[in-house]
Formats: sequence, C-alpha cells, structure tokens
Amino acid sequence: MSDVWRFAQFNTFAGVDSVELQAVDGADVAIIGAPIDWGASYRAGARFGPKAIREADYLSPNGHRPHLPTGIDPFEEMRIVDVGDVRIAPGYLEEGLEVLAQSVAAIAEAGAVPIVLGGDHSITFANGTGLARTLGDDTFGLVHFDAHADTGESAAFGALHGHGTPMRRLVESGAVPGHRFVQIGLRGYWPSPDVVEWMRQNSMKTFMMSEIVDRGLDAVVDDAVAACTATDAEGIFISVDIDVVDPGMAPGTGTPEPGGLLSRELLDTVRRLARELPVVGADVVEVSPPYDGPGAVTAFLANRVVLEILNGMAERRVGC
Repeated sequence: MSDVWRFAQFNTFAGVDSVELQAVDGADVAIIGAPIDWGASYRAGARFGPKAIREADYLSPNGHRPHLPTGIDPFEEMRIVDVGDVRIAPGYLEEGLEVLAQSVAAIAEAGAVPIVLGGDHSITFANGTGLARTLGDDTFGLVHFDAHADTGESAAFGALHGHGTPMRRLVESGAVPGHRFVQIGLRGYWPSPDVVEWMRQNSMKTFMMSEIVDRGLDAVVDDAVAACTATDAEGIFISVDIDVVDPGMAPGTGTPEPGGLLSRELLDTVRRLARELPVVGADVVEVSPPYDGPGAVTAFLANRVVLEILNGMAERRVGC
C-alpha cells in the first residue's frame, strides 16, 4: 500500500504517471479527459465526468490494480500514462472537438491506445476522427454501448454536432462507415423510424435491449464479436455511454433510459471484447456527477469500465 491516501492527492487515473501529450512516446495506453458537455440536449454536467471518473477509486494511487478474477495487473503488462484533460474553451463545441481530435491523433501517432474520459457523447466524433487521421478511414470498427443510437440527422436547431449525432457524422465522413458499427443495448423511444431506416441502409449492426432479453447477452456478444471479425478491420474502438446501464445502477447521466444492462454485465462484456479483439481506442461518456446522488455510483462504474477494458487488453497481450 502507498502511504499517500487516495482522498488527499491530486489524481491521475489509478495514480499512473502524468505526462505531457508530447511525451507519450513509449506508452502503450494514454488516458485523456474531454470535459465537454455543451453537446448535451437534456441534462448537462458531463464536463465534470473526467475528474469524477479519476477520483472514483478507493484504492491507493500507486499505479497498480491486480485483477482478482484473472490475476493480471494491466499496469504491469502495459505502460499506461495520463495526459490530463484537453484544454478547451467552454461553449465552443466544434472547436473543442477539433482540439480533441488532434490530441487523439497525436496519441495514436505515438503508438499508444487513447482511452478518453468524457464528456458527453459528441466527443466520440472527435475520437473516431482523430484515430482515422492516424490509422486511416475505414480501418477500424466501433462497438457502441448505448441506450440511444446517436445517429440523428442534426442536433438542436440544425447543428451538425451534439451528443445525438456523432455516429452519423462518423459514417458520413467515412472515418467509420456503417458496416464497421456494432451497437448494443438500444431501447426506449428514440430515434424515429426514418433514422432507424437510415441506419439499416448504411449496414449498421444493431442489438436492441429487447433482443438481449430474448436471446441473452452472451449470444448477442458472440454475434457482435463475429460481426467485428468478419471484416478486415485492424481493430475496434469501444465507446461506452454509461446510460446503457439501467439508471437504477447508473443514475448520474444526462439522458437516463430505464430498462438497461446490469453493471456487472457491462463490465464482463467490455473485458471480453478487449480480450478477444484488438482495441485501438475507447471512450467512456455521459457520466454527469451532479445527478449521481449519494455514493457516486455512476462514476465508480465508469472507473471500473476503464479498468476492465485495460484488463482485457492485458489478457490479450499475455495470451490468456
């Protein structure tokens, strides 16, 4: 145990080294925060998500997290660093997304896997765009956990960018074409049938919550893995909107939709994906601490989503 208390120290994620973006060379993974929530259409507050996700950890900030089920410490198998949060001007969404895209591209160019702490879901457009600038358009798949498809034609008042549009923008830009998408957990009352038809026409693979209930999550994830491996994609980007989880377990989010996954199901699934498929990037978004209530349960879940992705990546590396 470290002799520095978790509640009495400036936090990087799990206490890993803090480095400047320009000094990422040699790292396997770089964690970066994107405190952007001016793409939100309902409840704001996700700008506080990166800080909350880093702080939602009762363990010592010693840069070690041995995983009980696997016995693997991803921080021993990989060099993981934290580059802090992107510096952006509040309210300037498009400019902020461009700064984030440049940062993600720089991390990928340095040979590291970017893991982005959001922020509302508009940031996934920047994350996918930044990766595509380095890896190339149409080179990686995107596995998207969400209650909502985020394929709206436009955001409020006709704006191109918002947390309901990033997947459509990625498809339209060519960075991640529709056939590279797998979406898991959709439910509720949005989007409209014309948007669902657009998704079908663009070959997006969608697993709604009703199908998960009918067939079981394992079967759906089997199909998701098969869909990702059926193409010549170089890897996958995992995008987790925390509202894919039932709001009874993750209340601190901008657009809660009842009837979602259990927190345990999400953790097991992201670790499996990271173990079975090469991860080129990830983000965890829509954590809104002002709505998290006593206990910060949503932030704790998001922190563990990152750790499970890292553990799956480590399992893949050591050949488990």
